[in-house]
Amino acid sequence: MEIKEDHSVDVLIIGAGPIGLACGIEALKAGLSYVIIEKGCLVNSLYHYPVNMTFFSTSERLEIGNIPFVSINPKPTRAEALEYYRRVAVHYNLNIRLFESVTTVKETGENFAVETTKSSYKATNIIVATGFYDIPATMDIPGEHLSKVRHYYQDPHFYAFQKVAVVGANNSSVDVALETFRKGAEVTMIIRGNSIGNRVKYWVKPDIENRIKEGSIQAFFCSELTEVREDEIDIQTPEGKVTLKNDFVLAMTGYQPNFNFLRTLGITLSEDEILSPTYNPQTMETNIKGLYLAGVVCGGMNTHSLFIENSREHAEKIIWHLTEKNKRS
Repeated sequence: MEIKEDHSVDVLIIGAGPIGLACGIEALKAGLSYVIIEKGCLVNSLYHYPVNMTFFSTSERLEIGNIPFVSINPKPTRAEALEYYRRVAVHYNLNIRLFESVTTVKETGENFAVETTKSSYKATNIIVATGFYDIPATMDIPGEHLSKVRHYYQDPHFYAFQKVAVVGANNSSVDVALETFRKGAEVTMIIRGNSIGNRVKYWVKPDIENRIKEGSIQAFFCSELTEVREDEIDIQTPEGKVTLKNDFVLAMTGYQPNFNFLRTLGITLSEDEILSPTYNPQTMETNIKGLYLAGVVCGGMNTHSLFIENSREHAEKIIWHLTEKNKRS
């Protein structure tokens, strides 16, 4: 469904990830005018995942819009997911505006005035489905600004034969450590806890534990990276400070939603360290009437509490609430 010439829509969806697409599909099915605004490419966060990434979930748990996700693997890959969501967008002919960032949102009576880098819109309702992958959680240590420090990881070949420090002990860190090790990197893991994370994929965990046990990958447990310099790093261990030669630091320290953007929208956040946004779990409406949240952004700093498979239902909840409101009006 195309938006009107004056760019007025019933629903403006911010974010063209899987859940944003699911919201567009439900709006389309309900006969609502809508537009999906995305600052990057289609399913931008998934595109920036490591090229060799394999999902923890099976393909049917990643499906949206009743379109089957057929994978040749027990667990689908990043490449398969990108193709699947592109085909879903084509199947429904979704109204998506890519490489267009939302700059301001203002309430104007019964509507919202939305300005982007490319256009202006008037929306009766807004759905924020922006995920959490855009802003890395920083270590706040000297030298973190150096170009050798990376919070995102793409391809292991780049790190062949380099001295690589990997910060963290969960899925991303373990994948990075194993992949770069197998391309010839000299890998050191720096882990705050006393073991590899419990959330690590069950078929990968024995691999990393065995590589550490045999000494192929060095691991400092109960330790922290304290400083990065051009050719070395400092690690605080239980036995004291250790200085190592180093070429790259891959800080897989996690990511967080754009809390500043949520605040500018007027959404109330909890006062604890989780910064949970306020919303009604039955309708997904926030403390701002007509403004909804969908997907992993709902979890605040608990970014591992929501995934595609357990937040697909947000789209149905939101559009059901919108149609019920229309019936009452």
